[in-house]
Amino acid sequence: MGWSREPQPGEIAWADLTVPDAEGLRDFYAEVVGWRPEPVEMGSYADFNLVQPATGEPAAGLCHARGANADLPPVWLLYVVVRDLAASVERCLELGGELVAGPRALGPEARLAVIRDPAGAALALWERLSR
Repeated sequence: MGWSREPQPGEIAWADLTVPDAEGLRDFYAEVVGWRPEPVEMGSYADFNLVQPATGEPAAGLCHARGANADLPPVWLLYVVVRDLAASVERCLELGGELVAGPRALGPEARLAVIRDPAGAALALWERLSR
């Protein structure tokens, strides 16, 4: 994720959609929203960055529900920065939420957990690791 400035705790850092067939939706979002899909190689398949036409900057991701993403719900998932992923997950559980996926590494520089709040809405918690 390339930002002009590092997102801070409490900010939305990213959004993506994970579905069984990302290729099947790639053209839908290009036609409906105007995003240009750019492949992100994942080994035997490609996920997509959905790029804003005016700026050329990534707006969101479109991912296949495979590998580490196999257990993610098919919703537009917001990634919110937290200071301490373990503490945030623990507090979520104490307050009646549930852990959907993770915690797990998100590349070498971050960790991720997907939670569901007491109303059933999913949210990704994202922690930047110290460099």
